[in-house]
Amino acid sequence: MCLSRRAMLTAAGFAALSFPSFAFGQTPRRALFVLIILRGGMDGLGAAPAIGDPLFAQAREGLAPPATGDGAPLLLDGFFGLHPALLETHRLYAARQALIVHAVGTAYRERSHFDAQNSLEIGLATPHGRDTGWLNAALGALPGGEGLSVGVATPLALRGPAPTSSWSPSVLEAPEEGTVARLQALYAAQDPALAAALRAGAETAMTAEDLAMGAGRGRNLAPLARAAGRFLRDPEGPMAAVLELGGWDTHAAQATALGPFSRALRSLDGGVLALREALGTAWDDTVVAVVTEFGRTVGMNGAGGSDHGQGSAMFLLGGAVAGGRVLADWPGLGRSALAEGRDLAVTTAMNDVLAGVLADHLNVSSRALSEAVFPDAGLRPVSGLIRG
Repeated sequence: MCLSRRAMLTAAGFAALSFPSFAFGQTPRRALFVLIILRGGMDGLGAAPAIGDPLFAQAREGLAPPATGDGAPLLLDGFFGLHPALLETHRLYAARQALIVHAVGTAYRERSHFDAQNSLEIGLATPHGRDTGWLNAALGALPGGEGLSVGVATPLALRGPAPTSSWSPSVLEAPEEGTVARLQALYAAQDPALAAALRAGAETAMTAEDLAMGAGRGRNLAPLARAAGRFLRDPEGPMAAVLELGGWDTHAAQATALGPFSRALRSLDGGVLALREALGTAWDDTVVAVVTEFGRTVGMNGAGGSDHGQGSAMFLLGGAVAGGRVLADWPGLGRSALAEGRDLAVTTAMNDVLAGVLADHLNVSSRALSEAVFPDAGLRPVSGLIRG
């Protein structure tokens, strides 16, 4: 298990224990940022269907949801909807805490998962242009900027010289039944502060147990998100975290109600809910950016799925987001409007959106953004994404 520098490990090997906030007194509110990388290429038109486009049903024959009844989209602004698996995201949208950016993508235009993910994480148009990540560069430009990786390995987006820590499931054996309860009873009588720390560690251990039972294989986001929230809400914890979720390479059976795409969306939505609950009041000062390396083809393939494409959708979630809207320079779904005759065209640069969040939420300077974080030419940070 990898732990934060400010964490301690109990003798029983439970998990990371961050001292509770009461030990430090009242602390000022601080901006938090979470990056969720959806690996495999999420179908943006499936997650956020453009039901108002007159060509949508025809262009997505076999993949388009029914207009009404079971499987119908959750309505947003009349033009766009959400997949019915995204119930928590829809609730956040209604609460003005979710913003969907559509027809978005990186500057990479090929169809390799490996290269596309590399380009996304280093923040450059050309894959393998550097071996450090854009989020690490952003944290390095901030006083006390520290990041956290939650999962089995540190994503490239977080690698670099800025301080980072990681948390993953424990491989140590669980303590004997009753040991934790006896320790808690002992400390409750003699050391209330340590008793509270032990209780927090026991809660984190439950997350580790969930992960050990299969959640750590990239298909169940909730346990990872819950752990991230517990670290981030600590006033002495990191200010940013990166999570990963696989399962988005939906080449077959994409539109089925219990198929891989619906399962992946439910896992994402459940992870967002778990993160919000774990953060507590810190959610109000949090931005969660949900991104993927590329979208899918507009039309269905012969296996009832979709193939590697270009434009997709990204989500900005959290109490600090100026949400309740969809941001899209919609290119349309007519044959002549499709990129290479098959893909949703990219009209909004993902780096511009991320730069806007970093500038207005974390206060990363414009110089750092253009020279260190996203050093490719032509960066134009999007404003107005964060609550005033």
